[in-house]
Amino acid sequence: MKNIPIRTIDSSLKEPDLSGSFSIRNVEELLAGQNMVQELHRHDFFYILALTRGTGNHEIDFTTYEVCDNSVFFMRPGHVHQLTLKSGSQGFLLQFKPEFYYPNDAPSRQLLRKASNKNLCQLDESRFRKLITTLATIYQEYVGKQEGYQDVIKANLGLFFIELVRHRQQRINTITQVNPYTEERLEEFLELLENHISDHKQVSHYAGMMHLSAYQLNAITKTALGKTSSELINEWIILESKRNLLATTNQINQIAFQLGYEDVSYFIRFFKKHTGYSPEAFRANFK
Repeated sequence: MKNIPIRTIDSSLKEPDLSGSFSIRNVEELLAGQNMVQELHRHDFFYILALTRGTGNHEIDFTTYEVCDNSVFFMRPGHVHQLTLKSGSQGFLLQFKPEFYYPNDAPSRQLLRKASNKNLCQLDESRFRKLITTLATIYQEYVGKQEGYQDVIKANLGLFFIELVRHRQQRINTITQVNPYTEERLEEFLELLENHISDHKQVSHYAGMMHLSAYQLNAITKTALGKTSSELINEWIILESKRNLLATTNQINQIAFQLGYEDVSYFIRFFKKHTGYSPEAFRANFK
Protein backbone atom coordinates (compact mmCIF):
# COMPACT_ATOMS: atom_id res chain seq x y z
CA MET A 1 0.00 0.00 0.00
CA LYS A 2 1.29 3.45 -0.88
CA ASN A 3 1.63 6.06 1.80
CA ILE A 4 -1.24 8.52 2.02
CA PRO A 5 0.26 11.88 1.01
CA ILE A 6 1.06 14.26 3.86
CA ARG A 7 0.32 17.66 2.38
CA THR A 8 2.07 20.87 3.27
CA ILE A 9 0.91 24.42 2.60
CA ASP A 10 1.21 24.94 -1.16
CA SER A 11 4.63 26.43 -1.89
CA SER A 12 3.05 28.73 -4.48
CA LEU A 13 1.02 30.31 -1.68
CA LYS A 14 3.94 30.96 0.64
CA GLU A 15 4.45 34.56 1.67
CA PRO A 16 8.04 35.71 2.37
CA ASP A 17 7.08 37.28 5.71
CA LEU A 18 4.92 34.33 6.78
CA SER A 19 7.48 31.69 5.74
CA GLY A 20 4.80 29.44 4.31
CA SER A 21 3.09 29.14 7.69
CA PHE A 22 -0.29 30.65 6.72
CA SER A 23 -2.55 30.96 3.69
CA ILE A 24 -6.16 31.86 2.98
CA ARG A 25 -8.02 31.30 -0.30
CA ASN A 26 -11.37 32.43 -1.65
CA VAL A 27 -13.20 29.16 -2.30
CA GLU A 28 -15.13 30.36 -5.32
CA GLU A 29 -11.92 31.55 -6.98
CA LEU A 30 -10.13 28.36 -5.97
CA LEU A 31 -12.78 26.16 -7.60
CA ALA A 32 -12.92 28.33 -10.76
CA GLY A 33 -16.18 26.70 -11.82
CA GLN A 34 -14.90 23.15 -11.32
CA ASN A 35 -15.55 20.51 -8.68
CA MET A 36 -12.74 19.87 -6.20
CA VAL A 37 -12.08 16.16 -5.61
CA GLN A 38 -9.31 15.35 -3.13
CA GLU A 39 -8.36 11.75 -2.45
CA LEU A 40 -7.53 10.48 1.03
CA HIS A 41 -4.61 12.41 2.54
CA ARG A 42 -3.48 14.12 5.70
CA HIS A 43 -1.95 17.50 6.57
CA ASP A 44 0.84 18.82 8.76
CA PHE A 45 -1.13 22.03 9.40
CA PHE A 46 -4.46 23.29 10.74
CA TYR A 47 -7.20 23.42 8.12
CA ILE A 48 -10.38 25.52 8.21
CA LEU A 49 -13.01 25.38 5.47
CA ALA A 50 -15.77 27.94 6.14
CA LEU A 51 -18.63 27.81 3.63
CA THR A 52 -21.38 30.35 3.13
CA ARG A 53 -22.67 28.05 0.40
CA GLY A 54 -21.52 24.52 -0.18
CA THR A 55 -22.42 21.09 -1.51
CA GLY A 56 -20.47 17.85 -1.56
CA ASN A 57 -19.16 15.49 1.10
CA HIS A 58 -16.22 15.50 3.47
CA GLU A 59 -14.82 12.43 5.22
CA ILE A 60 -12.66 13.23 8.24
CA ASP A 61 -11.06 10.48 10.31
CA PHE A 62 -13.48 7.92 8.84
CA THR A 63 -16.66 9.92 9.56
CA THR A 64 -18.52 11.27 6.53
CA TYR A 65 -20.17 14.70 6.69
CA GLU A 66 -22.43 16.33 4.14
CA VAL A 67 -21.12 19.70 3.02
CA CYS A 68 -23.75 22.37 3.66
CA ASP A 69 -24.29 26.12 3.90
CA ASN A 70 -23.14 28.13 6.95
CA SER A 71 -20.71 25.46 8.07
CA VAL A 72 -17.13 25.31 9.33
CA PHE A 73 -14.86 22.29 8.96
CA PHE A 74 -11.87 22.43 11.31
CA MET A 75 -9.05 19.87 11.28
CA ARG A 76 -5.86 19.54 13.26
CA PRO A 77 -2.51 18.33 11.92
CA GLY A 78 -2.56 14.57 11.39
CA HIS A 79 -6.25 14.20 10.62
CA VAL A 80 -6.95 11.95 7.64
CA HIS A 81 -9.57 13.23 5.21
CA GLN A 82 -10.94 13.27 1.67
CA LEU A 83 -13.15 15.96 0.17
CA THR A 84 -15.54 16.47 -2.71
CA LEU A 85 -16.56 20.12 -2.99
CA LYS A 86 -18.96 21.03 -5.79
CA SER A 87 -18.62 24.06 -8.03
CA GLY A 88 -20.63 27.05 -6.85
CA SER A 89 -19.47 26.62 -3.24
CA GLN A 90 -18.45 29.89 -1.59
CA GLY A 91 -16.41 30.83 1.46
CA PHE A 92 -12.79 30.69 2.60
CA LEU A 93 -10.13 28.00 3.02
CA LEU A 94 -7.49 28.73 5.68
CA GLN A 95 -4.34 26.74 6.35
CA PHE A 96 -1.76 27.50 9.01
CA LYS A 97 1.12 25.73 10.69
CA PRO A 98 0.99 25.03 14.45
CA GLU A 99 3.83 27.51 15.03
CA PHE A 100 1.89 30.37 13.42
CA TYR A 101 -0.72 31.06 16.11
CA TYR A 102 1.10 31.99 19.35
CA PRO A 103 2.57 28.52 20.04
CA ASN A 104 4.32 29.64 23.24
CA ASP A 105 1.26 31.27 24.80
CA ALA A 106 -0.73 28.78 26.91
CA PRO A 107 -4.13 30.61 26.76
CA SER A 108 -3.85 30.88 22.96
CA ARG A 109 -3.01 27.19 22.65
CA GLN A 110 -6.01 26.33 24.81
CA LEU A 111 -8.29 28.56 22.74
CA LEU A 112 -7.11 26.91 19.53
CA ARG A 113 -7.64 23.47 21.02
CA LYS A 114 -11.18 24.31 22.11
CA ALA A 115 -12.04 25.80 18.73
CA SER A 116 -10.69 22.78 16.85
CA ASN A 117 -12.12 19.99 19.01
CA LYS A 118 -15.02 19.38 16.60
CA ASN A 119 -14.54 18.70 12.92
CA LEU A 120 -17.85 20.25 11.83
CA CYS A 121 -19.72 23.23 13.21
CA GLN A 122 -23.05 24.25 11.64
CA LEU A 123 -24.38 27.70 12.55
CA ASP A 124 -27.46 29.77 11.94
CA GLU A 125 -27.12 32.43 9.27
CA SER A 126 -26.74 35.43 11.61
CA ARG A 127 -24.01 33.80 13.70
CA PHE A 128 -22.18 32.52 10.65
CA ARG A 129 -22.22 36.03 9.16
CA LYS A 130 -20.06 37.20 12.09
CA LEU A 131 -17.54 34.45 11.37
CA ILE A 132 -17.39 35.06 7.64
CA THR A 133 -16.94 38.81 8.20
CA THR A 134 -13.91 38.07 10.37
CA LEU A 135 -12.49 35.76 7.70
CA ALA A 136 -13.08 38.42 5.03
CA THR A 137 -10.99 40.81 7.12
CA ILE A 138 -8.22 38.22 7.35
CA TYR A 139 -8.37 37.71 3.59
CA GLN A 140 -8.12 41.45 2.92
CA GLU A 141 -5.12 41.72 5.23
CA TYR A 142 -3.47 38.72 3.59
CA VAL A 143 -3.92 40.19 0.11
CA GLY A 144 -3.15 43.82 1.03
CA LYS A 145 -0.08 43.16 3.20
CA GLN A 146 -0.10 46.55 4.86
CA GLU A 147 2.16 47.21 7.83
CA GLY A 148 1.37 44.89 10.75
CA TYR A 149 -0.88 42.64 8.67
CA GLN A 150 0.44 39.49 10.32
CA ASP A 151 -0.60 40.79 13.74
CA VAL A 152 -4.03 41.73 12.41
CA ILE A 153 -4.46 38.24 10.94
CA LYS A 154 -3.56 36.59 14.25
CA ALA A 155 -5.84 38.91 16.23
CA ASN A 156 -8.76 38.14 13.93
CA LEU A 157 -8.03 34.42 14.11
CA GLY A 158 -8.43 34.75 17.86
CA LEU A 159 -11.82 36.44 17.40
CA PHE A 160 -12.84 33.65 15.01
CA PHE A 161 -11.83 30.96 17.51
CA ILE A 162 -13.67 32.70 20.37
CA GLU A 163 -16.88 32.90 18.35
CA LEU A 164 -16.68 29.18 17.49
CA VAL A 165 -16.10 28.28 21.15
CA ARG A 166 -19.03 30.47 22.26
CA HIS A 167 -21.33 28.78 19.77
CA ARG A 168 -20.32 25.31 20.91
CA GLN A 169 -20.55 26.14 24.60
CA GLN A 170 -24.03 27.53 24.07
CA ARG A 171 -25.13 24.35 22.30
CA ILE A 172 -23.53 22.09 24.91
CA ASN A 173 -25.01 24.03 27.82
CA THR A 174 -28.45 24.08 26.18
CA ILE A 175 -28.49 20.37 25.47
CA THR A 176 -26.60 18.86 28.40
CA GLN A 177 -26.30 21.67 30.96
CA VAL A 178 -22.54 21.07 31.21
CA ASN A 179 -20.93 23.55 33.59
CA PRO A 180 -17.66 25.37 32.74
CA TYR A 181 -15.62 23.30 35.22
CA THR A 182 -16.71 20.02 33.62
CA GLU A 183 -16.01 21.34 30.15
CA GLU A 184 -12.55 22.58 31.09
CA ARG A 185 -11.59 19.29 32.74
CA LEU A 186 -12.86 17.34 29.75
CA GLU A 187 -10.67 19.48 27.46
CA GLU A 188 -7.72 18.80 29.76
CA PHE A 189 -8.37 15.05 29.59
CA LEU A 190 -8.65 15.07 25.79
CA GLU A 191 -5.39 17.00 25.48
CA LEU A 192 -3.66 14.47 27.72
CA LEU A 193 -5.02 11.65 25.57
CA GLU A 194 -3.64 13.29 22.45
CA ASN A 195 -0.19 13.62 23.98
CA HIS A 196 0.13 10.43 26.03
CA ILE A 197 -2.02 7.70 24.46
CA SER A 198 1.01 5.68 23.37
CA ASP A 199 2.35 5.61 26.92
CA HIS A 200 -0.76 5.47 29.09
CA LYS A 201 -3.97 3.56 28.52
CA GLN A 202 -5.41 3.29 32.01
CA VAL A 203 -7.97 5.68 33.47
CA SER A 204 -5.97 5.82 36.70
CA HIS A 205 -2.95 7.31 34.90
CA TYR A 206 -4.97 10.21 33.49
CA ALA A 207 -6.91 10.74 36.69
CA GLY A 208 -3.62 10.98 38.56
CA MET A 209 -2.19 13.51 36.09
CA MET A 210 -5.32 15.60 36.59
CA HIS A 211 -5.26 15.21 40.41
CA LEU A 212 -8.64 13.47 40.30
CA SER A 213 -9.90 10.06 41.31
CA ALA A 214 -10.92 7.64 38.57
CA TYR A 215 -14.50 8.06 39.80
CA GLN A 216 -14.32 11.84 39.39
CA LEU A 217 -12.86 11.59 35.89
CA ASN A 218 -15.57 9.13 34.85
CA ALA A 219 -18.22 11.47 36.21
CA ILE A 220 -16.82 14.28 34.05
CA THR A 221 -16.79 12.27 30.82
CA LYS A 222 -20.21 10.74 31.49
CA THR A 223 -21.74 14.15 32.17
CA ALA A 224 -20.15 15.84 29.15
CA LEU A 225 -20.24 13.08 26.54
CA GLY A 226 -22.24 10.21 27.96
CA LYS A 227 -19.17 7.95 27.78
CA THR A 228 -16.83 6.50 30.35
CA SER A 229 -13.19 7.56 30.45
CA SER A 230 -12.21 4.05 29.40
CA GLU A 231 -14.45 4.28 26.33
CA LEU A 232 -12.79 7.54 25.29
CA ILE A 233 -9.33 6.00 25.75
CA ASN A 234 -10.30 3.03 23.59
CA GLU A 235 -11.78 5.30 20.91
CA TRP A 236 -8.57 7.30 20.78
CA ILE A 237 -6.43 4.15 20.45
CA ILE A 238 -8.60 2.89 17.59
CA LEU A 239 -8.48 6.25 15.82
CA GLU A 240 -4.69 6.40 16.05
CA SER A 241 -4.52 2.79 14.86
CA LYS A 242 -6.66 3.55 11.81
CA ARG A 243 -4.61 6.61 10.95
CA ASN A 244 -1.40 4.59 11.11
CA LEU A 245 -2.83 1.73 9.11
CA LEU A 246 -3.93 4.01 6.28
CA ALA A 247 -1.25 6.68 6.40
CA THR A 248 1.79 4.39 6.54
CA THR A 249 2.99 1.11 5.10
CA ASN A 250 4.37 0.01 8.48
CA GLN A 251 3.95 -3.58 9.50
CA ILE A 252 1.28 -4.38 12.10
CA ASN A 253 3.90 -5.13 14.73
CA GLN A 254 5.53 -1.74 14.09
CA ILE A 255 2.21 0.06 14.49
CA ALA A 256 1.45 -1.89 17.65
CA PHE A 257 4.83 -0.96 19.11
CA GLN A 258 4.38 2.68 18.13
CA LEU A 259 1.08 2.72 20.01
CA GLY A 260 2.69 1.20 23.08
CA TYR A 261 1.79 -2.49 22.66
CA GLU A 262 4.56 -5.03 23.13
CA ASP A 263 2.14 -7.94 22.62
CA VAL A 264 1.12 -7.69 18.94
CA SER A 265 -1.50 -10.42 19.24
CA TYR A 266 -3.22 -8.46 22.02
CA PHE A 267 -3.26 -5.35 19.83
CA ILE A 268 -4.80 -7.33 16.96
CA ARG A 269 -7.52 -8.76 19.23
CA PHE A 270 -8.21 -5.30 20.68
CA PHE A 271 -8.53 -3.71 17.24
CA LYS A 272 -10.82 -6.45 15.92
CA LYS A 273 -13.04 -6.30 19.01
CA HIS A 274 -13.68 -2.59 18.48
CA THR A 275 -13.87 -2.45 14.67
CA GLY A 276 -14.92 -5.89 13.48
CA TYR A 277 -11.78 -6.04 11.32
CA SER A 278 -8.29 -7.31 11.90
CA PRO A 279 -5.73 -4.56 11.26
CA GLU A 280 -4.71 -6.20 7.97
CA ALA A 281 -8.33 -6.53 6.83
CA PHE A 282 -9.04 -2.90 7.72
CA ARG A 283 -6.04 -1.75 5.69
CA ALA A 284 -7.06 -3.93 2.74
CA ASN A 285 -10.67 -2.71 2.80
CA PHE A 286 -9.90 1.01 3.02
CA LYS A 287 -6.74 1.42 0.96
